[in-house]
Amino acid sequence: MSAVCGGPARTLRVPGRHGYAAEFSPYLPGRLACATAQHYGIAGCGTLLILDPDESGLRLFRSFDWNDGLFDVTWSENNEHVLITCSGDGSLQLWDTAKAAGPLQVYKEHTQEVYSVDWSQTRGEQLVVSGSWDQTVKLWDPTVGKSLCTFRGHESIIYSTIWSPHIPGCFASASGDQTLRIWDVKAAGVRIVIPAHQAEILSCDWCKYSENLLVTGAVDCSLRGWDLRNVRQPVFELLGHTYAIRRVKFSPFHASVLASCSYDFTVRFWNFSKPDFLLETVEHHTEFTCGLDFSLQSPTQF
Repeated sequence: MSAVCGGPARTLRVPGRHGYAAEFSPYLPGRLACATAQHYGIAGCGTLLILDPDESGLRLFRSFDWNDGLFDVTWSENNEHVLITCSGDGSLQLWDTAKAAGPLQVYKEHTQEVYSVDWSQTRGEQLVVSGSWDQTVKLWDPTVGKSLCTFRGHESIIYSTIWSPHIPGCFASASGDQTLRIWDVKAAGVRIVIPAHQAEILSCDWCKYSENLLVTGAVDCSLRGWDLRNVRQPVFELLGHTYAIRRVKFSPFHASVLASCSYDFTVRFWNFSKPDFLLETVEHHTEFTCGLDFSLQSPTQF
């Protein structure tokens, strides 16, 4: 795992674990949660790592083991100690970093691997959305032991489920069926279906500055921007990765800046408003790069 702070990378090596997701705490500056798995998630167990920066690099604050690979993690938006992970056994786990053991709760309804979990950022909602290889999206209230709703429509694995930071009750999903879909919790159904790529879509994200703009990243090595007011053509396409794009995130500080990571081992920074849209290529990793996040507190840290 690497975190760059306007200069050299801070690195922590975790023997026998492959990183799948990295998420900065929305509360504590520099604190990171990382979801990991043994053996590339094919077999073995998983570990949730809670990391803090220190003078020499990254320090392990706490770790929690689970009996299957962990593929994604999301922080609570109303409690600085609480997070949720999702795993290869179809379950979600609720953890509390203030406690040495866990999980506090397990939510087991998906029938196959859960690849994505996200906690809603809009005020007044405490909702979590999960996406699975079973081709369903599930809606959860973490205080309730069972799902509130199941969304069907995707025709393949769901790789990514992300809440809109602008519109309450609205989330996007990206799938192996080559579509990006926009859903409305209140309508309990899909609002928009976008055939975004002619390849599996592994990641999507919402722009932090425009409620109508999303980005997708796919196995075809391309990133595409979508304006929900007119989805016939992408508003931008960013080319440069040489293998599938595993995750993409918009910057919280710049409206037209985003970052992506890939099976080509690189992390790339882009500004889609510039003619030379590739800002930087970072080659810190020597294996598949699956997790990526921007710090919410520091514009130079990711």
